[in-house]
Amino acid sequence: ASDVYKRQALTLAATTVDDLKPVAATVTTRDMAEARARIGGTLSALLVREGDYVQKGQVIAQVSDQRLNLETAAYDAQTAAAAAEAVRAEADLARVQTLYDKGFYAKARLDQATAAAKAARGQVDAARARRAASAELGAQGAILAPSSGRILKAPAPAGSVVAAGQSVATLTSGQPLLRLDMPEGQARALKVGDRLPVASDDIPGLAATGTVIQVYPAITAGQVTADLAVDGLRADLVGQRVGVKVKVGERQALMVPARYVARRFGLDFVSLVAADGSVTEIAVQTTPAAQSGMLEILSGARPGDRLLPAPAE
Repeated sequence: ASDVYKRQALTLAATTVDDLKPVAATVTTRDMAEARARIGGTLSALLVREGDYVQKGQVIAQVSDQRLNLETAAYDAQTAAAAAEAVRAEADLARVQTLYDKGFYAKARLDQATAAAKAARGQVDAARARRAASAELGAQGAILAPSSGRILKAPAPAGSVVAAGQSVATLTSGQPLLRLDMPEGQARALKVGDRLPVASDDIPGLAATGTVIQVYPAITAGQVTADLAVDGLRADLVGQRVGVKVKVGERQALMVPARYVARRFGLDFVSLVAADGSVTEIAVQTTPAAQSGMLEILSGARPGDRLLPAPAE
């Protein structure tokens, strides 16, 4: 029997493991886009609600300004008047040209009529340009989605008076991620590329680990901010809290495969092999390790102890 114990026995030894601290991360996106009014006026229509998904360039609201409509109508009238004046000037030029060809008018009179016709055509072009500029300014009342994403906030209801540059809606932009804040002293060990355990039960379909993709260099109120990319993360509930274990350093721990620990009546036991080959069951305190299939012994055993696998139930 001693030979069997010798073959199966595991000698405990302290190993270096990551010291993990549980923190709460927040579901967010890399950027938040603001849909802003380009002109001031009245928000005549709001075409989206919180939670709606929109495409980049989609019209999500409409701002109207009656003053711009009146200005456009005035420029329409000016354009019509300039066009009528241009028609009259062209007719005068045709008559003067005919009389000049017959020798009744001098060259100076023809030059005067030609200049008047050119000036009238210029007035028409200027009036049309002013009218187009006014119409374009009125068309800027359409508020477009700056990026594809989900509407988070749309605080201004239809009928509100908005100013140029005012935000009408806030929407997600970019890939969803987890953002966490932790004290600067504990964030020293955090670096890009670290794989961190994630509480996948908080969101259905979420991966069990995430990768640190950015650690922000600025420290705000003693807090360091980092972003994690996690497979299966959706931006349906921006602001939801998800548990993450962050590496804050390293420590020595006693790691043992789970098959060496037996659990009965809510207590954990291991089979300790004494120097004379006798086996004694002792109670230990354990906790799950980051590595799958491993447990960490917190108390009840020490380095150098020899353990046997737990007997099959």
